[in-house]
This record gives sequence, C-alpha cells and structure tokens, in this order.
Amino acid sequence: MDKKETLVVERYRKELYRIGWRMQYRYRKMRRHECSLFDNISGQQHFSETSDTRILVQQLLHSLPEKGKTILHKLYIQELTEAEVAAQLQISQQAVSKWKKKMLQQLSQIANL
Repeated sequence: MDKKETLVVERYRKELYRIGWRMQYRYRKMRRHECSLFDNISGQQHFSETSDTRILVQQLLHSLPEKGKTILHKLYIQELTEAEVAAQLQISQQAVSKWKKKMLQQLSQIANL
C-alpha cells in the first residue's frame, strides 16, 4: 500500500473505533436507564387486572412526598436518567439516587402492609 492508501485506511479505522465507542457508550447508558413502571405488566393480563395494577401504583405514588413523587415520575414514567433528573431539579445525582432509594423503600413498605 502506498502512503495515501495507508492514510485512508487509518482514517476509516479511527472512525470505526469512534463509532464502536459511541455504540458502547449508548448501550451502557441505556442499560443503566431505569425501566418503566408498567414494563412488567404483561399483555396477557385482563384489562381489569391491568387497570387495577395501574390504580394501585397511582395510589402508592400519591402517598409519597411531592419531591419524591416528582423524582420517581421523571425516572420511571419519563424514563430519564438520574443525571438528567438532577440537572432538571438542580440537585446532585447522589441526591436523586438517595431520594429514589428512600421512596422505593417507602413504597415497598406501604405495598407490603
């Protein structure tokens, strides 16, 4: 190969490397992304069972403090990442994580009563 072909090959190799890196980054970001509250509701349930589940979830969410409810809504319904929620609410990502953990524990305790 001459020098020009080598430069072209090197440029394409670098571009492929960048594309691969971006794909890995997006995959990791999607993997860390929170799942929707209603993803676990299978399509084989009857309409009434699905409706009852949604009503129960809404009642549980209404029992939470407003800030916790907002954070869970943004994470699970709007499907934002913790970092995106933190930026919108102007708090740290760690605070979002703590609120999420605290609210999920509270929801778990209420649901298991």
